[in-house]
Amino acid sequence: MKTIKSLILGSAAGLLAVGGAQAADLPVKAKAVEYVKVCSLYGAGFWYIPGTDTCIKLGGYFRIDTTFNGSRTQDGPAWNGDSGLGNRYKNYFITRSRFAFTTDTRTATEYGVVRTFAQADIQFDTLGNDSQNPNGLDTRLGNNQNLLNTTGGGYVAVEYVFIQFAGFTFGKSSSAYATPWEGYPGNNSSYLLGGHDTVTGVNNIQYTAQFGNGVSATIGLDDPTVYNRTAVYNLSVPLNTVGIGSNAYAGVRMPDVVGNVRIDQAWGLFQISGALHEVNGSYNTLGASAAPTNASILSGSPDTKYGGSVMAALQIKNIPTGPGDDIKIDATWAKGDTKNVIATSSTSPNFLMAGGTLGQFGSDGSIGFGATTDGVWLPTTATVGGVRGDGSIHLTEAFGFRGAFNHNWDPYWSTSLFGGWSWVKYDDTAKVQYCAAYGAVVAGLNTTYSCDPNFSVSQLGVITRWTPVKNLTFSAEAMWTHLHTGFSGSATFAATAPSPNQTWTFKDQDTLSFNVRAQRNF
Repeated sequence: MKTIKSLILGSAAGLLAVGGAQAADLPVKAKAVEYVKVCSLYGAGFWYIPGTDTCIKLGGYFRIDTTFNGSRTQDGPAWNGDSGLGNRYKNYFITRSRFAFTTDTRTATEYGVVRTFAQADIQFDTLGNDSQNPNGLDTRLGNNQNLLNTTGGGYVAVEYVFIQFAGFTFGKSSSAYATPWEGYPGNNSSYLLGGHDTVTGVNNIQYTAQFGNGVSATIGLDDPTVYNRTAVYNLSVPLNTVGIGSNAYAGVRMPDVVGNVRIDQAWGLFQISGALHEVNGSYNTLGASAAPTNASILSGSPDTKYGGSVMAALQIKNIPTGPGDDIKIDATWAKGDTKNVIATSSTSPNFLMAGGTLGQFGSDGSIGFGATTDGVWLPTTATVGGVRGDGSIHLTEAFGFRGAFNHNWDPYWSTSLFGGWSWVKYDDTAKVQYCAAYGAVVAGLNTTYSCDPNFSVSQLGVITRWTPVKNLTFSAEAMWTHLHTGFSGSATFAATAPSPNQTWTFKDQDTLSFNVRAQRNF
């Protein structure tokens, strides 16, 4: 019985094995493989997303910066804060490592190309992204990027996120006011003053019309909330001892209206840009740091003013110094729109520099400062330093120009010489009101010192780049910054930690910053 059972099981196993072998020999239809297909419609680097008619390009760069005697990681001069004062909290060098990732998609439609673009920066900076007293970090709350620059930390910054369709652009992109080179006619530094810069994008809606032969016009609406409001001072709120007040802007009620007319030709580019900007104050009665009080609404507010700016820009190509060389320049006038002159890749700075410290070249015991504003006002109910207010916002004027000469020595080496000059000017009434407010804080007005809030900043720099292989560049940049202050004489300043009571002489100030960078594009 056992023998019969074994024969039956063995036969079954044999039949299964034969059946399996025969099944394995049967032809099986292979699954179709979708290969990535190059898209040549929009230039190099695009490919079709499998199964669609949409082309995509992935790109970006890796960048490592080190700045010596700076206040920011991309060659920001030591022109304010602990860096400008040169105290013991100053960092003598600061660093940043960044990975920028971009995505660009394009789809041909009956209405034209639909494009989407985004850039995100994953980066790690020197703690605080600035030179500053680290003891102050524990007072900062919320998702503050300064708290994320810790061991194993870092943060993501969003530069561009926009959609383009049928001539329209929606999202976070460069303003319609901007030039193609933004604030970078030939420099690495994000702090070359003298004109507009929205290189990190601003929320906007814009429309571009092409007229042929390189002629175009663009009109747009920019959200100024984050990017294009320097400050408005209510001068009944005390200034600090270096002339800086608290921002008393009201809420945003209208976008900036911006636009340009541009001519792009083989010889270069010419562009005229314009902007309309709302300047409005919050309340006439405010507490410390311009915070509202229970009496604010009853006190009323100043009338809203409207300022703006105009810019002319020129690029000249094919100059006789060598292939690829060019000159880029732009000039700007602004009233109540100071950000379009005192522009950086972030907010407009105020200025404070002390001489006689490491990296600062002003004379020992000297100081210079400048307050950057869109306007100031003194309410009619307020009297400061014997001056009674007129209740009107006085718009601040600003003038600036900047440019660069860019030269290629050979395919591997290039040098740019660049510079910028900026002036900030308060009208006569604003000057009287501002100086009365300052004299109420710092004794000696018209006795030991004279007051003039007008100031200027001039800059001159040079950068040399070496590209040993394609898309890998090493560069070194030096930039001189000069601050001209309108104040003269000397004054005794009240103690402000870490400084004691001290007498300073008002003088122009100078500083030199130096940046080295390695960048790999892909």
